[in-house]
Amino acid sequence: MVFKRRDRRPIWQAVADFFYPKGGWSRAFRYVRHRLHRLPDPPHKIARGLFAGVLTSFTPLFGMHFLIAVILAKLMRGNIMAALLGTFFGNPLTFPIIAPLCIQLGKWMLGHPFRQPDQADLLARFSAVGREIKTNIWAIFTDAEPHWSSIDGFYHSLFLPYLIGGIIPGIISGVVVYYLSVPLIAVYQKRRRGRLKKKLDELRKKAAKKADGSA
Repeated sequence: MVFKRRDRRPIWQAVADFFYPKGGWSRAFRYVRHRLHRLPDPPHKIARGLFAGVLTSFTPLFGMHFLIAVILAKLMRGNIMAALLGTFFGNPLTFPIIAPLCIQLGKWMLGHPFRQPDQADLLARFSAVGREIKTNIWAIFTDAEPHWSSIDGFYHSLFLPYLIGGIIPGIISGVVVYYLSVPLIAVYQKRRRGRLKKKLDELRKKAAKKADGSA
């Protein structure tokens, strides 16, 4: 498995690392860039994977971003690893911008009245839905009565507008990333091939010199 860890982290550590990765966000972004640079596929295939990942990060299907990005990348014949790395476009630093933008755009497209979303309200709504889902799952195995009021209101007021409103900015951002990444990846791959060729030539010269010396 690509992302499997030898040391299993506790849940609290996984949550903490999501909001603030070990080493900071600058190190996390450098890691993503490093992995992108070492992908072996042609630039346009890597860029298609990035497009799929970036587009996926504009959807409210949290917890399924990796799966959706992989499916889109396969349909587009893009690089799977690039698609997974592209989903990091959506992170705790960008979600406070992405979420309100997509929700308001979706409400406008659906004809809903405009209301500036409050960050605290969004978190409270997501938390309420999480608690209700947990309660309803527990109700399957007990005599408790399931309730769907929070989920129903969440779907119509937040989830559906987020899903609809994320399409346009997701495509635009994906296209921008695609056209920016193709020439950058091409230049890097060309330079990397040059460095590898230079190192190989040096090794060959050393080997030839060593062979002449031993003769």
